Amino acid sequence: MRRVALLFFTGLFFSGSFAQHDPMRLGAGFEQDPKTPPLVNAENDDRKRVRSYAMQPPTIPHKTENYQVDRFANRCMTCHARTRAGDTQATPISITHYQDRDGNFLADVSPRRYFCEQCHVVQMETEPVVKNRFRDVDSMIRAKPAAKK
Repeated sequence: MRRVALLFFTGLFFSGSFAQHDPMRLGAGFEQDPKTPPLVNAENDDRKRVRSYAMQPPTIPHKTENYQVDRFANRCMTCHARTRAGDTQATPISITHYQDRDGNFLADVSPRRYFCEQCHVVQMETEPVVKNRFRDVDSMIRAKPAAKK
């Protein structure tokens, strides 16, 4: 029975049936290269966005192209370090970025929080690749409850 199931799923995989349902491949099979969507410029208006859910990392409201963020330097800290935020008027990074995993406060940014784009992303005006029905918390709270039958 296991062999039959294995053969069935192997045949299904190689026949391309899964490729037809993979939304990330934009309708192209595994043996084809999907058409690449056009590149979109990052927003660069320094406008703070409302967060869509609790504990969401804030988005980056400006371009970060050519920013050096590696083990030698972190360009983000030029403006967002707590010692520079007063001069630059940039939002200082959260105090949680100066804590280690045990909650101890550090003199400098924690190594686990050093690479900003692990959590924070620039914004681009584009359609989602995969359709979804995501609604932020505030819109759910404001929505009228459905009538009971």
